[in-house]
Amino acid sequence: MSDGALSQDEIDALLAGVDSGGSSSSAPAATMAATAPSGGSEEDRRAFKDFLSGTIGAESSNLSSMTGATVTLKEPTVAFTNRDAILGQLPDMVTVVKADFSSGFPGEHIFILPESTARSIASLMNKEDNIQMDEMAMSVVGEAISQLVGTQITDLTKKTNNKSIAAVAPEAVNVRKATAALPAGDFLSANFQLDLGDGVPHQMWEIYGGSVASDIAKSLNGGGQPAAKAGMGSGMSSMGAGMQMPMSGMGMGGGMPSMGGNMQMPMGGMGMGMAMPGMQGMQGMAGMGMPNMGIPTNVQAVQFPNLMPHNNPQEAGNISLIMDVFMEMTVELGRTKKLIKEILSMGEGTIIELDKLAGEPVDILVNHKLIAKGEVVVIDENFGVRVTEIVPPHERMNDMS
Repeated sequence: MSDGALSQDEIDALLAGVDSGGSSSSAPAATMAATAPSGGSEEDRRAFKDFLSGTIGAESSNLSSMTGATVTLKEPTVAFTNRDAILGQLPDMVTVVKADFSSGFPGEHIFILPESTARSIASLMNKEDNIQMDEMAMSVVGEAISQLVGTQITDLTKKTNNKSIAAVAPEAVNVRKATAALPAGDFLSANFQLDLGDGVPHQMWEIYGGSVASDIAKSLNGGGQPAAKAGMGSGMSSMGAGMQMPMSGMGMGGGMPSMGGNMQMPMGGMGMGMAMPGMQGMQGMAGMGMPNMGIPTNVQAVQFPNLMPHNNPQEAGNISLIMDVFMEMTVELGRTKKLIKEILSMGEGTIIELDKLAGEPVDILVNHKLIAKGEVVVIDENFGVRVTEIVPPHERMNDMS
């Protein structure tokens, strides 16, 4: 530009690391090669697609419950890609929700929604039209993504038998796409089509960092299972070898192998009792499934302890760490909205009409989150509230305040 200032498009291009002028002749060959994703194998991509497709039914149900609308996710398009390729698919303004895996398959895990889609989800959950993407709306979108992540972790745990999978609490931000924090190098992207019941097509991208995608795909394809089986097989072979070794070259006076005395130790001390001289070989044959030949054996039933439910002391200890933490509890009589000019005109004696009817239960909030409802009472000279209803979890999310 003639005045030396950069336009917004040029700033976005610089942040994205691309040439805003569209010229590619001056770019080094190595840089140009890096823009083409090498990606993972086709087997990995198919494993991810099957896994994600298997969760869309539960995810659609969860979103429908949270929004009160009929929400449908369609089978995703899964591909290995990179930053340059994904930015070409995104609108200018996006809502990025970071939900990294903290254990199990630790690494980057991100959801990206067009700002319009995030606004629609927040509006449905808050029952509010023309909602602004402020901190409250971001928190609501984070709650929705948290439900999706929980569903995926449950299914991934069943498929991989990895019971340590966990993710951090999702955090949402509204940014220009050029400033979105995406994984470095190649990563896996799943593009979902959403129907929120408003007749408008919506999209959502779910992104797994390269190392996370590789580890999960390996587990989904059974990468860790053969090694475990091989270990078990070799262990059994060595056990068998250990049992056979004492049987070789240990003859008795008559030339018959003496197995009884030597077999007692490998069998965990389960000997046949005190052996009479010259009868060790016969006792060993009885232990190996040969005819008993009249030698008495002491057989007893195995006694197992009763299976009684018990609390995990570690879990009890963890919750006890926060028992003395204070939390703010608020009782809300009701709410209303006023124009600025109406607020400025208020004075002593002004009556403000709330959105609750007389006698209707009041809301009980903890840290500004609705948890229960109750009725106002008078205790001596102080107001109090009697709890009449505990709000179910799905209503807590729908009525976030």
